[in-house]
Amino acid sequence: MGLFHFYDIGNTEIYVFDDFIIKQVKEGVFIDIQDVKQLVEIIDKHFKSKKFGFISNRVNSYTINPLTYSEANKIDNLIVFAVITNDAKMRETSEFENKFHNKPFSVFENLSDAILWINDALKQNNNQTTSTSLKEK
Repeated sequence: MGLFHFYDIGNTEIYVFDDFIIKQVKEGVFIDIQDVKQLVEIIDKHFKSKKFGFISNRVNSYTINPLTYSEANKIDNLIVFAVITNDAKMRETSEFENKFHNKPFSVFENLSDAILWINDALKQNNNQTTSTSLKEK
C-alpha cells in the first residue's frame, strides 16, 4: 500500500488507496442515496478508468437504505465488495444486504484478509480481461 487519501464527509470516513477504498460509517447514521452520490464523486476522482475493490469497515452500528445498492450497482469498475466485522449481528445484516447488489461479496474479521481477497480478485479480473482481449485480436 502506498499513499492514501482521506475524506471525512460528515457521517462517513473514506480512505482511498491504490486499488481499493475503505468506508467507515459513524455510529447511528442512516445511509441514503445522497450519501452514495458523495461516495461516487470520490470514486470518480480516484478510479475514473481503473478497477477497484470496496471495503466496508463496520466498527459502528448504522442503517442503510437498501435502494442505495442500486446506485452502487451502476459503478462498473467496482469489482468486489468486502465487509469487515467481528459482530455476529453485523455479519448477518451484511450477508442479507448482499442480496441487493450484484458484486462478488465476502465478510472478513480483519483488514488484512479483506485486502488480500480484493487483490486476488483484481488480479483474476485483470487476467480474464487480458485473456478476453487476446482472444478478440
